[in-house]
Amino acid sequence: MTHTNVSHRNRQALVRAARELSDSVDLLSFSDPVTHVYNPLAYARKSHEAYLEWVGEDVKVVLLGMNPGPWGMAQTGVPFGEVVAVRDWLQIDQPVDKPPIEHEKRPVEGFQCQRSEVSGRRLWGLFRERFETPAAFFEDHFVLNYCPLVFMEASARNRTPDKLPAEEREKLTAVCDTHLLTVIRTLDPDHLVGVGVYAEACLKRVVQIEGCRATVTRILHPSPASPASNNDWAGKVTKQLEKAGVWS
Repeated sequence: MTHTNVSHRNRQALVRAARELSDSVDLLSFSDPVTHVYNPLAYARKSHEAYLEWVGEDVKVVLLGMNPGPWGMAQTGVPFGEVVAVRDWLQIDQPVDKPPIEHEKRPVEGFQCQRSEVSGRRLWGLFRERFETPAAFFEDHFVLNYCPLVFMEASARNRTPDKLPAEEREKLTAVCDTHLLTVIRTLDPDHLVGVGVYAEACLKRVVQIEGCRATVTRILHPSPASPASNNDWAGKVTKQLEKAGVWS
């Protein structure tokens, strides 16, 4: 089998898995204080599937985030999808629809969005600096989010999946674990990297279920909410990845 066929097979498997995940999370319901739920896998499907076109045939490193940010994946359908990084570096600029019920303070403007998501700018900025081209990065790296949904309260405040009530969280976890397992089985990476503590815990849990051979490690989350991230985040993370044997 040629490399191209492997890439094509991986892409098809990831597209199918993402569509199944999207349909599954749409069946879930969430209660107060969550008032709005966005599913970019549905309304930004075109750009998400354009992103999946990048997947390589020999992925060695999978990086996992928690869930979309309001100015990143919520706008572009791409994990950590800061608009400029997605459009200018990843060369993705697809039409993005609207979520069924939109919060007036968190409009989905797709690639017209003028806001910049710092986490995405930092993450993709590091990869651009180190690998120069997306083709070089995706040859053996891949990035995804654990949970595809954005949760908002009436005030438009972001609510992370770990803050959901236990029953809602368990149903969401079951669906997201299934998807993550599918991605790991499909790509069979050497390294699984949690972007932050929550993502690392998800990886550890799923690896135990699967008895997966990949090593799990963690990097500092690029969010400006983390004080340690606001001083040379890229330098710190490069050292973490080198120490863990992910990068040399």
